[in-house]
Amino acid sequence: MQRNSQDTSRGFVSRHLAVWISGLALVAAAGCMVGPDYRPPQATLPAGWVGPTTQMTLAPEQQAELVHWWTTFRDPVLTSLVERAVTSNLTLKEAEARIRQARAARGFVAADLWPQLSANGSFARSRAGGPITGRTAPTAHSFFQAGLDASWEMDIFGGVRRNIEAADADVEASIEDSRDVLVTLAAEVGLNYVNLRGFQQRIAIAQSNLTAQKHSAEITQQRFKGGFVSALDVANANAQVATTSASIPLFESSARQTIYALSVLLGRDPAALLQELEPTAAIPAEPPQVPITPPSELIRRRPDIRRSEAQIHAATARIGAATADLYPKFNFAVSLGSSTNNLMTLLDWANRAWSFGPSGSWALFDGGRITSNIQVQDAIQEQALLLFQQTVLVALQDVENALISYAKEQETRRALVDAVTANRKAVELSTKLYAEGQTDFLSVLIAQGSLFASEDALVVSNQNVSTSLVALYKALGGGWDEPKPPEPAKAPGAAKEPAAAKK
Repeated sequence: MQRNSQDTSRGFVSRHLAVWISGLALVAAAGCMVGPDYRPPQATLPAGWVGPTTQMTLAPEQQAELVHWWTTFRDPVLTSLVERAVTSNLTLKEAEARIRQARAARGFVAADLWPQLSANGSFARSRAGGPITGRTAPTAHSFFQAGLDASWEMDIFGGVRRNIEAADADVEASIEDSRDVLVTLAAEVGLNYVNLRGFQQRIAIAQSNLTAQKHSAEITQQRFKGGFVSALDVANANAQVATTSASIPLFESSARQTIYALSVLLGRDPAALLQELEPTAAIPAEPPQVPITPPSELIRRRPDIRRSEAQIHAATARIGAATADLYPKFNFAVSLGSSTNNLMTLLDWANRAWSFGPSGSWALFDGGRITSNIQVQDAIQEQALLLFQQTVLVALQDVENALISYAKEQETRRALVDAVTANRKAVELSTKLYAEGQTDFLSVLIAQGSLFASEDALVVSNQNVSTSLVALYKALGGGWDEPKPPEPAKAPGAAKEPAAAKK
């Protein structure tokens, strides 16, 4: 008879529990998500670039060059530096850690969508005192208790789901932030490397001119001893030698500091790359064709724009999460347990205890806390939208700046090539005439100074052409690519390619 009573009780609990859980699941599944739905922001973009795009191509097959733009310079040292920086730069590792943080935060938020289950147990030993004058001795008692508690807050109005949506957008924003760091890192390595080679070339130019100027000073000294020139010519020649000599340490200092900067970008100590980079090398020359994307591709290519878009998505979702607090909250709780004063009978059915049922709460008055929070989230979304628009404008400006700088610097370089050729001829003629006594030393001094200035300016122009191109690649969002989808797995019984077919 007791057995039948236990079975009946268990059936009653099971049926009612199943009915409650099924009903609440249907209610939760039918729940809506309050608040605005996210819609991608629209940006007004020009149809084409204002700046010159000569020697540039929009061919799709050359877009891969934008992803790995440093390879277009055909400089193995530059390629090696960028590839090493991608694997060892500490700022990039920090950005990758933020991605893991955002994903973990998403899991933390998503846990609210599931029931929470906890186990509990306790043991107490108590001793009750007897009467003051009575004969009954005090007794000690043991009490054992164990149970399971489950609770579930039903997401009827979508507050939890909005928070999960916002967390997903935060993950996307952190990924785009990492890509933006990657774009910036590649550009920083490229700019520093070009500057290093530029300083080395300027040192070489200065040393070459210094050699020629010392030779002229020796000729002047000999002519002074012979009484052909005055001491003024000797003083001018020595002054020119000293001035050129003074410029070399500045270039050497800048070159060394640039190597230090490259080492830190690679996550190493400042002196780690001295042996590798101190030998003089040429400035990386720009490729004959430069890949460039149209303005409409900026939103897809620029990680900072994509990050701003993800931040708008997160802010929009958080408006919904804040709005859900205006509505009632419903919970369903289940508690199963057993208690006894004998550990051996703790699992007996007769010692059972259970409870289950729904509960609800609704904030009827909170002094405007909820509505103020909604207004806060609205303002955050507005800021995110304005930041997106500003980021798009800055991206357009970056590209236009790089285009005009690249084009105009090429014009400057062509003029400087002609200037160097003319100044070399002037130095040759003035030196010859001075040695023959047909002109004064001032002509030689002016010609040599002009040659040094034009040769140094030509090196700087070559450097600027390459750095403008690096800036263009960065402005276009070059330096990263979407991960390729995995290739479909072959069937287990697929035949292998015959050996003869591999020839």
